[in-house]
Amino acid sequence: MSKECMRAKIGARGSQLSLWQTNHVIDLLKTAWPELLAEIEVISTTGDRHLDTPLPLLGGKGVFTEELDRALLDRTIDFAVHSLKDLPVDFQSELTIGAIPARASVADVMISRSGKHLRELPSGALIGTSSPRRSAQLLLERPDLTMISIRGNIDTRIRKALDPDGPYDAIVLARAGLERLGQLDAITEELRLEVMLPAPGQGALAVECRSNDRQISRLLDPINHAQTLFATTAERAFLKGLGGGCSSPVAAYGWFEADELHMQGRVIAPDGSAKVEVHVGALCASAADARQLGQTLAEEALSRGAGKLVGAPA
Repeated sequence: MSKECMRAKIGARGSQLSLWQTNHVIDLLKTAWPELLAEIEVISTTGDRHLDTPLPLLGGKGVFTEELDRALLDRTIDFAVHSLKDLPVDFQSELTIGAIPARASVADVMISRSGKHLRELPSGALIGTSSPRRSAQLLLERPDLTMISIRGNIDTRIRKALDPDGPYDAIVLARAGLERLGQLDAITEELRLEVMLPAPGQGALAVECRSNDRQISRLLDPINHAQTLFATTAERAFLKGLGGGCSSPVAAYGWFEADELHMQGRVIAPDGSAKVEVHVGALCASAADARQLGQTLAEEALSRGAGKLVGAPA
């Protein structure tokens, strides 16, 4: 890559976590391109401006990405860094995911005010989460709990969770965000995958760019991590095949065993009253293979009644 191409303007949300993620991507890029001069452009999104509104009421899809997409299309920025689980599965044709670096932990964790684990919480305990996926799985495990909405950045949510006068007995967050911000000490319990399967793409970052920008595509290519790319491609294909989005009670996790990509998918009734669980494993050598695997698993889930659960009112 020529020296003339060693400048890049990167779009990011203004939260501490978003800036950490963006700087992490810049560090990865500078390992491959030491002469890179990177500038961060902070862009406020709908999700950031309405922190008191539950995500499904904001529209779900795109509330953390729409303004960044517009900046890409306007060529105000060269690429944008997202948490992959925040990206809608349907892209505008002018935009694409240019890179997915190696994934962090996919686990969800609980922070409880009393220090009690999920099984130890009293009946009727109030759990803070704005995720239908988390709510549904918690109710599947503990139908006697009560889910209440919580928004805000990680520090805000931890403070609310531990407030002795606050409404929350516990909250659920992604381990990856706490790890990135050095907040692992706040964790009461890491939830087992048998209890809490992650959101498609959880723990992974995505670098979004313009589809026809070959220079930026070449810049991003060295930070792609093949196994993470394939696993998350399958997970997102599963979600898309179900017709779901971030407001759907859909969970999926892909992992490699030798050359085989395995994926577990779970669709849960919003009230935790029913679930459909599916699993598949196959050789995977390309993103196309991964996409087909996710689509196949979605078809199996739909044949077993998952469509009724995805379409059920929250």
